[in-house]
Amino acid sequence: MAEPGPGQTPRQGAAQALYAISVAARLTGTGQQNIRLYETRGLLTPVRTAGGTRQYSDADIAVLLHIGELLEQGLNLAGVAKVLELEAANARLYRALRRARSHPDA
Repeated sequence: MAEPGPGQTPRQGAAQALYAISVAARLTGTGQQNIRLYETRGLLTPVRTAGGTRQYSDADIAVLLHIGELLEQGLNLAGVAKVLELEAANARLYRALRRARSHPDA
């Protein structure tokens, strides 16, 4: 399985996707159009039903809240994308370091 990109969360099936876009918007205090824009910009990738309806997980809600915090701090969407990208890269490096430390070659 490929590593998730910026703003993407690992999926273990559609069962994790719990919320429609209207509920996600209400939970995060942002508009549905903003959420669609964030998806277009690649900041998050919700699961889609067979009919194409977006479904958001708790992890997606956390990403949306994080995006909101970054925007409140004055970042634009390009800055938010970069922060999410760097955070994802940092998490991958941390996991690789933990694996390397737990399985030393020598």
